[in-house]
Amino acid sequence: MPGIHWNSLADFLAMGNHGLYVWGSLAVMALLMLLEPLLLLHDRKKLVTRLRHQYRAERTEARRKRENSSRRSPN
Repeated sequence: MPGIHWNSLADFLAMGNHGLYVWGSLAVMALLMLLEPLLLLHDRKKLVTRLRHQYRAERTEARRKRENSSRRSPN
């Protein structure tokens, strides 16, 4: 197969005049592989925060309903 043996580092990096495509593709893939877990972690933190707020709001609402119902009912 032609082009498999390189005489120098420059020939290797040039990849038979396809170096820009090869190394550019590798760089994009590496960037995406690094970003994926970071974005997932960020989204998870946002979800946990949102669920915490929702839980507190629901708990507060339930407490208000209990207090209102206990005020209205004669004991």
